[in-house]
Amino acid sequence: SSGINAEYGYCGMTYSGMGPDFRLLVRKARKIAQQYYLQFDEEIPVSQLVQRLANVMQEYTHSGGVRPFGVSLLVAGVDQETPYLVQCDPSGAYFAWKATAMGKNHVNGKTFLEKRYNADLELEDAVHTAILTLKEGFEGQMTEDNIEIGICTSDGFRKLNRTEVKDYLAALN
Repeated sequence: SSGINAEYGYCGMTYSGMGPDFRLLVRKARKIAQQYYLQFDEEIPVSQLVQRLANVMQEYTHSGGVRPFGVSLLVAGVDQETPYLVQCDPSGAYFAWKATAMGKNHVNGKTFLEKRYNADLELEDAVHTAILTLKEGFEGQMTEDNIEIGICTSDGFRKLNRTEVKDYLAALN
């Protein structure tokens, strides 16, 4: 998970696919967010940020001399106290979700979430559900060293520190 705009803490992003492509898109997202801030003196709405990033990804699918991005993005953010979760595919198509999984074994993850997710989940239960979903396709021992958890609430986006992740993992065992 990588924060897009740590100064404001309203948006975070993770990926499935090629790490270098993700890092390039994070830099582009930060630049887009900064340009918007300089022009309008407010943070860019999550929907606009995702749309502009998706446009960049889509342009690479039909431009000569460049290859498409080999990465799917999952963007979590908050606009005016409303949290968003948006998935953006390499083609530039993007979709809003209440909960989703992507990457290796995403089909099982989505099936698991369909059974477990409901809109009334408390934050603690939502984090536990996310960890259990991740465990569905996880190889090896899950520890605070090999997973990251981001939380997006009406207060904004933040990445949990290692101690918090360790506590959540301990609560499940």
